[in-house]
Amino acid sequence: MDVDLTAAYDRCRELHRRHGRTYYLATRLLPAWKRRHVHALYGFTRYADEIVDRTEDLPPAERAARLDDWSARFLAGLGGAQVDDPLLPAVLHTIAVFDLDRADFASFLRSMAMDLTVTAYPTYDDLLDYMEGSAAVIGTMMLPILGSSDPAAAREPARQLGLAFQLTNFIRDVAEDLARGRTYLPDEDLAKFDVTRDDLFAAAARGRATPRIRDLVEYEVSRAQTHYEAAAPGVTLLAPASQACMRTAYALYGGILDEVAAQDYDVFTRRALVPRRRRMAVAGRALLTPAGTPVVVPGPAQTPAGR
Repeated sequence: MDVDLTAAYDRCRELHRRHGRTYYLATRLLPAWKRRHVHALYGFTRYADEIVDRTEDLPPAERAARLDDWSARFLAGLGGAQVDDPLLPAVLHTIAVFDLDRADFASFLRSMAMDLTVTAYPTYDDLLDYMEGSAAVIGTMMLPILGSSDPAAAREPARQLGLAFQLTNFIRDVAEDLARGRTYLPDEDLAKFDVTRDDLFAAAARGRATPRIRDLVEYEVSRAQTHYEAAAPGVTLLAPASQACMRTAYALYGGILDEVAAQDYDVFTRRALVPRRRRMAVAGRALLTPAGTPVVVPGPAQTPAGR
């Protein structure tokens, strides 16, 4: 690789190390030659997310212009143009090496643009439309890098794992998203438990959830568990050298749901995090687990239902 491409991969790795601790730890279990490509995908998605979420002080039109400009440079790079960017050469190289589906990247950028204008989702189907680009396609981007004995069979579990991880983040980060003016828990779910956005803001202000909000969060946790259950068969379909990585990521993201349950589904008292000691233990066990061993679905698998 030339110096600029090496620097771009290094930039992506640093973004991954700094902002994606759980997934970064899991990625360290991959063969060295695969890691840089996973860092590249993470760096691409993280940088787009930062354009959207780290520029709140700018007028909406300027934020949209920044995302449009960066997206245009990326698309030009896909077309073969030279790209002057500290990060994009790495993801463009990764796309070329694995012949990744360009449509997945277009879908991702569409969802990032939605975050500039959409602040709530009426139904879960509406949220799924957003998560198709923000989460499901991340799974299909990753699949060729991880490798699989049966890519066709592994595709849907990979999508489901992306949805599971994204919904886990939404559950954990309700207060953080509220501060950005967004609610990712569907309006129909809030209504089901007689919770309003004002109730969520009040809970964030006092640092404590009401019983109705805890019931709502428990419902969303059970919904996330159905995605983890659908994703589980895909881990053993991965190339043996990739299974420890995804087994670790699966267990650690699922462990966030365990932490949410341990604090009685109150996501306002503190941000649910898996302790470092447990993260390291999970990674160690994954390395020692024979390839082909099924993963354990986090929590009790159940159909979402109100208390």
